[in-house]
Amino acid sequence: MKSIRIALATLALLLTAAFIFAACSSPEPQTPAEAADAPLPQTQAQPTTVPTATLPPANTPKPAPTATPVPSKPAPTAAPQASAHESIVTPATGNEQTVPEIRGIASWINSEPITFEQQRGKVVLVDFWTYTCVNCIRTLPYLKAWHEKYADKGLVIVGVHTPEFEFEKDRDNVIEATEGFGLEWPVAQDNDFKTWRAFNNRYWPAKYLVDKDGLIRYTHFGEGAYEETELWIRGLLEEAGVDLSEVSAKTLAEPEYDDDVRGTDRETGLTREIYAGFERNYNALLSSAPYVLHQEYYEEEDSEIFYTDPGDYRNHFLYLQGLWRNEAERLVHARETENYEDYLALKFNATSVNAVMSPINGGEYDVRVLLNDMPISPDAAGTDVMFDADGNGYITVDSARMYHIVNLPGYQSHELKLSSNSPEFSLFAYTFGAYDGGEPAPTGYDTN
Repeated sequence: MKSIRIALATLALLLTAAFIFAACSSPEPQTPAEAADAPLPQTQAQPTTVPTATLPPANTPKPAPTATPVPSKPAPTAAPQASAHESIVTPATGNEQTVPEIRGIASWINSEPITFEQQRGKVVLVDFWTYTCVNCIRTLPYLKAWHEKYADKGLVIVGVHTPEFEFEKDRDNVIEATEGFGLEWPVAQDNDFKTWRAFNNRYWPAKYLVDKDGLIRYTHFGEGAYEETELWIRGLLEEAGVDLSEVSAKTLAEPEYDDDVRGTDRETGLTREIYAGFERNYNALLSSAPYVLHQEYYEEEDSEIFYTDPGDYRNHFLYLQGLWRNEAERLVHARETENYEDYLALKFNATSVNAVMSPINGGEYDVRVLLNDMPISPDAAGTDVMFDADGNGYITVDSARMYHIVNLPGYQSHELKLSSNSPEFSLFAYTFGAYDGGEPAPTGYDTN
């Protein structure tokens, strides 16, 4: 079995090298359609240059797409109207799907257990999310605004928290995230994906709007379409007889993508989400392009290996230096060091970089951040970066969550290195953004 894995790893990495060469030598920029066909793991809900939704891992059950009709997006209006009926909300046709009942919930946060049947007469927004998903986090300011404006008008938001990583099943972690992000609506822990499968859902985040009769009238996957979603909220509330004449229809402004990200090729395009764990890498190795570009990584799971950094980085891939253990969902620093000699390195193109990290045994540790082999500057640092007396940028990892590492004023290419002397250092994934001015929503929170 080990020899087969080595042979597969060798073949796949050779194919990946060919892919890199072709990408670097391509003279023409990609169109969105070409980008969607690129041999990279697909993490997009739609063929756009910038990913706005996240697919579950390959070993997570992924049912067929929902049969619920999704209204097509109409031409934009000049401004939100007081009555959404006059803009985009179409009457029920009789072919809508009744909302599946919530099921298999491990625990409830912010609420006693509820059912969708109990919400008849109200409008329900079902939000599938998980607390380290950057695409989910970016939608939270809009959900909070809608909760504040419409909760006393009959809108019920139900957050269905379906975990991407094992630690996201932990109730205390989800409570910490819910409090950290300031979420006040009911959150159901769908740890076994039972409600996810009942909806035939496939993406984080996903939003389903349910009318007063329990019918799914509107769905949206990924980030964006906030004005459209709010118009549907207002329209369905008005169908239920709610007077919204004194409630502003203005939606929070939507962030804009940096102009420089458009029309880029594979090597200069926005860096894909990068996973560090063995399972995601091995599945990607067999289907497209893996994330870690070291052949020995694929020989055996959960093994401690000393890696040598090749020093020549390509966009979309992760490189290792030092002793690391390749666990199922994460890379773990496998020894204690003194001078930050072991590190994780990558080249990225983005305006922002986040990383999902956690302690091993519930303690805390510091991660030093280098940009182009220099201490990250305050002008480029994310909100979770602090600085010591010598000007070294670092992050204190004290809980299992996403940390905001890099925030740039424009779309740029850099080399990023993360290092820690602690054997507690573990990393699950990197995510990247391309919004003008960096990350539009705070991805971190104070756990103290």
